[in-house]
Amino acid sequence: MAETKEKTTKEVKSASPKTKAVKKETFGVNPEEMAEAGLSMGHRASNAHPKMKPYICGMRNAVHIIDLERTKEKFEETLKFIKRIISEKKTLLFIGTKIQVKDLVKDVAKECDLPYVNERWLGGTLTNFGIISKRLEYFRDLDEKKKKGELKKYTKKEQHQFGVELQKLERQFGGIKKMIKLPEALLIVDVQKEKLAVKEARMKNIPVIGLCDTNADPSIIDYPIPANDDAITSLKLILGTITKVLK
Repeated sequence: MAETKEKTTKEVKSASPKTKAVKKETFGVNPEEMAEAGLSMGHRASNAHPKMKPYICGMRNAVHIIDLERTKEKFEETLKFIKRIISEKKTLLFIGTKIQVKDLVKDVAKECDLPYVNERWLGGTLTNFGIISKRLEYFRDLDEKKKKGELKKYTKKEQHQFGVELQKLERQFGGIKKMIKLPEALLIVDVQKEKLAVKEARMKNIPVIGLCDTNADPSIIDYPIPANDDAITSLKLILGTITKVLK
């Protein structure tokens, strides 16, 4: 009997490495860590979108609680998609214009050398990209002339006007300055706030990754991530995990 038990134990141990080998990639997504970062805290029940119901597991003080097991599942699907498009040398455009996320979106996008929009979304950025690309080309050309000192041949008044124009262009297009074609995917931090960007992406058949709090409609997002999209700890955890996949 003891011999049989010992044999069984050895078989289990020898099988363990095989089990690990076929274990699916989890990207380090951990529900406990997500809970500590506040990903589970949604909006008040009165503001809930009915299509978020499958991602809600309860309520506390009239505030919906997001099911972090579902978040883990959807987040892993999203990370696999991100990993694939980056491996194919495709472009992911970051969008986040809320005050608490603007700098974070800019830092992450710059770190990964990807385009971003962290000021107001300019209508037509995707649907009228032909016109937008001409403005971007003008912006790049004017900026290059300034760097080379080619604007010094103009009067001081004209140089000042060029300077003001460059500042305006930087505010409008700074994050997408190098973008010469439509992105292959969008990553939107607050899909409720960036409805116009989502609408344009759908019109152009561009996949959308989006953080969906309990007040958002996940059905219009290709890769929804059910999570608190307001807490800075939540945003840092999600974007930090995405950064690791991108690098």
